Amino acid sequence: MDTMEVGNAAEGGTRRAEERSVDRAKRVGIGLCFIIFPLIWVFAFAVHPDLLNPRMLMEPEELIARAHGDGLLQFAHALVTLNTAVLVVLTLHFKKLLDRTPAAWAGLIGAALAVLGACLLAADKGALCLTMSALDTLPESEFAQMMPGLLAMFSFKGWMVLVWGLLLMPIGVAIQIIAMLKTKVLPMGQLGLFLVGVLFVGFPDGAEIINLSSATLMAVALIPYGARLMSNRAGQAGLPSADRDPVTVG
Repeated sequence: MDTMEVGNAAEGGTRRAEERSVDRAKRVGIGLCFIIFPLIWVFAFAVHPDLLNPRMLMEPEELIARAHGDGLLQFAHALVTLNTAVLVVLTLHFKKLLDRTPAAWAGLIGAALAVLGACLLAADKGALCLTMSALDTLPESEFAQMMPGLLAMFSFKGWMVLVWGLLLMPIGVAIQIIAMLKTKVLPMGQLGLFLVGVLFVGFPDGAEIINLSSATLMAVALIPYGARLMSNRAGQAGLPSADRDPVTVG
């Protein structure tokens, strides 16, 4: 009997050690997402041409001309496409933070809107940016022949109009932030900076200095939180305590 108890205790200890290891991996992964997400936005907006000479680029022809042949800009747009997956991690984390609060419904609705918006942002970047990078490999004469198609895409003809749904992404995240402000699950200062950044990060093309400023605010708000998650300092400086932490609670 004693041998069985010792064996069960050893098995339980091993299982707990494995669970702690998985929890640690979750914390590091989610923390990295909070760090990577705003930094990609900062980089993407920082490499836009004429950053310090803002003007509204309303015509599709101007948008095409600006992106054509700019490999660094195309790379930044590719990163933004991948960054939409990182946003899904963030918004699900916020949802879990709100699950045990009176604002649980706001967390769920905000997450649903943000994830749908992120998918449509990925579609937007895939159609307008990844396609441009492929066409940039063509000789200029062949590229010119593709202009009617590019103009149709950049003018959001046909079902391309659906990509305007990307606006659901900041709306959904804003709903979650407001809910977290009301329930005080995270520090007010961080949430305030994040809210301002989210609302202005999608400012129209041509004034990327505003987008860059917004992305910088998001970085100031999110990077410290991600670093604290990675260092496992739950319950400190605004992090939820262990019994409320969505990383460790199933």
